[in-house]
Amino acid sequence: MIEAEGLHKSFGGREVVKGVSLSVGGGQIFGLLGPNAAGKTTTIRMLCGILPHDAGAVQIAGASVEKARSHFGYVAQHFGQYEELSVWENLQFYARMYGVHDRQRLHDLLERYGLERFRRHLAGTLSGGYQRRLALACALAHDPEVLFLDEPTAGIDPLTRKLLWDDFYQLAAEGKALLVTTHYMEEAQRCHQLAFLAAGEVVAAGTPGTIRDALHGAQVYRAEISYDPAVHAALRRLPGIELVNQFGDELRVVANAGVLLEALEAETQQLHAQPVAWERVPANLEDVFIALTSRAEPSS
Repeated sequence: MIEAEGLHKSFGGREVVKGVSLSVGGGQIFGLLGPNAAGKTTTIRMLCGILPHDAGAVQIAGASVEKARSHFGYVAQHFGQYEELSVWENLQFYARMYGVHDRQRLHDLLERYGLERFRRHLAGTLSGGYQRRLALACALAHDPEVLFLDEPTAGIDPLTRKLLWDDFYQLAAEGKALLVTTHYMEEAQRCHQLAFLAAGEVVAAGTPGTIRDALHGAQVYRAEISYDPAVHAALRRLPGIELVNQFGDELRVVANAGVLLEALEAETQQLHAQPVAWERVPANLEDVFIALTSRAEPSS
């Protein structure tokens, strides 16, 4: 339902999106991930027709963006509804923009997103989580086939995030295509398909499972060791080390194929009073994401 081929976009002579291509089918949740300034929001705005693309092509539900506006909904990264209008007035306004006057459908949306008791409240007085629910309800007022969600759970509590993701699955089960931008690895794991964006380019794409194999010969090691800045610094100095990352008492290292387990053990043994046992482990999404996006970052 979403097809993009070779999208490019520049601002002030600086290219921020460089040949991005992606495909999202009905019933799919597609995650677009990347660090800040990777080009995620620019890409999603081009897909929605908010920004013109400099080169490339986009089709939504088999039509150009201009002809497909009634087929998609968009939830912006920041709350975009009218704060001085009530919840009900916002929902009516967005529905009427698409010629929808079915009051029962709007009441059903209020019920679906737990907004019925707030229907007379001004949108600007809602909590962040309920503002996201209202934005989603407004985007769905005309029952679109495609939904664009730009960091829809940023800054909200874990319970609301879980409830929204349960709903995203329900929307996909209804046959809708969802494109979600996020920087949460746990949300990446929830998607059917992913693309990692770095410095305006797609550096990996596929299912969460296949992306874990995208390190192209690099390997991952782990050890149970508390954070020690001297150990981190020593490991980073070793030739072939790409990434040193701490998770509580777990230390993870991404290294090229030439780095041996014995080299890690020898380096940490010099600096740590107790023996440190290293083991080779499968990569997780965060290992891959940080390693690949770091490779793509321009050198300063």
